[in-house]
Amino acid sequence: MNGLIQSLLLSLGLTLVFEVAFFFSVGKRNRRDLLLLVLVNIITNPLVVLLFWLNSYYTRWNVVLVTAVLELLAFAAEGVYYKRYGQDFRRPFLFSLAANAVSYGLGLVLQFII
Repeated sequence: MNGLIQSLLLSLGLTLVFEVAFFFSVGKRNRRDLLLLVLVNIITNPLVVLLFWLNSYYTRWNVVLVTAVLELLAFAAEGVYYKRYGQDFRRPFLFSLAANAVSYGLGLVLQFII
């Protein structure tokens, strides 16, 4: 269980760092939208990590398929939140897709390096 907690915290921390950096790198500055990004990731990231962990521990379904489905659901959920509650997201689903792709991609690079 300790490994799960560490995984949850590390994943959420890195996701927040990567996605906040992405937020600013695309020129966003709205404080409410930044808070929304943080809150949305606090909701979705631990859920994705937990479901991935449960799959790995109990079912062992295809890791690539499970990862793709979970990431797709996170992207869609975040896009809905950005569209509904965001103030300065002209293309909320595109932003969500790009932010998640950057975060996931950088996470893979870190795994490879470490």
